[in-house]
Amino acid sequence: MNTGFSRVVEGGSSPPGQARRVVLIGHGMAGHRFCEETRRRDPDGSRIALTVLSAEPRPAYNRILLPNVLAGVMSEDELSLEEIAGVEVRTATAAVVLDLDGRTVLTSAGDVIAYDDLVLATGAVPRIPEIPGADRSVVPLRTAGDARRLTALAQKARRTHGRIVVLGGGVLGLEAARALAARGTAVTVVHPGTHLMERQLDPAAGRVLAAAVRRTGVDVELGAGASAWEPGRGLWLTDGRLIRATGMLLSTGTAPEAGLARDAGLRLTECGAVAVDDTLTTSDPRVHAIGDCAGHPGAAAGLVQPGWEQAATLAGRLTGASPRDRYRGSTVVTRLKAAGIELTCLGDGLSEDSDCEILRFDDPARERYAKLVLAGDRVIGALMIGLPDAAAGITQLYDRDAPAPSDRLALLLGRALPPEAGGSGPGALPDHAIVCRCNMVTKAALRDAWYRGATCARELSAATRAATGCGTCGGDVAAFATWLAAVDPKEPAHS
Repeated sequence: MNTGFSRVVEGGSSPPGQARRVVLIGHGMAGHRFCEETRRRDPDGSRIALTVLSAEPRPAYNRILLPNVLAGVMSEDELSLEEIAGVEVRTATAAVVLDLDGRTVLTSAGDVIAYDDLVLATGAVPRIPEIPGADRSVVPLRTAGDARRLTALAQKARRTHGRIVVLGGGVLGLEAARALAARGTAVTVVHPGTHLMERQLDPAAGRVLAAAVRRTGVDVELGAGASAWEPGRGLWLTDGRLIRATGMLLSTGTAPEAGLARDAGLRLTECGAVAVDDTLTTSDPRVHAIGDCAGHPGAAAGLVQPGWEQAATLAGRLTGASPRDRYRGSTVVTRLKAAGIELTCLGDGLSEDSDCEILRFDDPARERYAKLVLAGDRVIGALMIGLPDAAAGITQLYDRDAPAPSDRLALLLGRALPPEAGGSGPGALPDHAIVCRCNMVTKAALRDAWYRGATCARELSAATRAATGCGTCGGDVAAFATWLAAVDPKEPAHS
């Protein structure tokens, strides 16, 4: 690393009348969205001069869809996010030292860059357990480079009748395992817990999920951890068994990437994230944080939606377009993006509070399970596997904090959904229904985009950002395009 100064930019504030100098550290999904939101509010750059430091050698891309690369249904290039005009992006350039007093950033290229405001969007890093014998065939899935290495390991496994072990039965581990299996790779998920996704699911739901995962061709080993990796042979489990494997995908959680902030003396939360308030400001009034590195009590880690909502709030504040905006937190909805498995978790689905109304439906033979938690008439949590109609309607109730229908069992089975709760099909949804949760795109927004000239699913996505996050609503956006073409087949007027 070059720590010499090759170029120095003087510190201090920008002169009156000049654009504020904002330096963004991190060009992941939250950082890229901040750039988008900033330029949307300040298209000519007259208020904000934005410089981005990206440690990766390529511009921003959609990490959520990396399992699709493993499955072979997307290329790396298809993950790329749109380049934003008027933003200086320095790839392969890491931030090395923050000088909060001088308001400068030292980069790995040896430059010192001055800022008026600094935005940290450094994301999270994989938690890598200490596994004796681990070599280059043991890989996390966090970057495009990781996906390339895992793809090569999977190809080798298929050629040699080998296997890939996935260590960790959380959301990412299961999505990656299903993606590998869809391409014909033998896969075993090893999970030390008693059931899969224990952070989101209760034991009964975990059992149903395990059955569904096994049905898709993925082996599941529960209650055992990794003892050692033996290159050329496979993974030794803590119970003494050997799973023969060509490679191993680590999906053992993440930690906020807050080293720069810690070294600079910024306050961190108990979990090691950069502490921020509702203005997304850190303990230094000129430094802000968004995304997985930011510690806000209303934001769940590992989800893209909070980071994107934070990016919009902070862009509004720094550009002056919405100086009073505050980030109050995001609702928690988790979906498993694995072909052949319909799973939705929202809110406090694990609650067993005796003051709440709790209903369960357990049908393991048909891989169906539902748990609904209500406080009064409001949905505060739910777990749903194999019940997509119920999941859609209950999620709408949860998003709107709307009262649940009195027939709880019919609601749980997706048969008692009034129009305001969603119903089935695009036509039954109210205008305020959220179609894309990642970007909070409503039915009304899709319809408005249609009348502005977006006449197919691809154009609707481009106009509204729907289906550009996790991608699970892609089919819904296509259904909206079909429905709109049927109810209004005339060519929309272009504005």
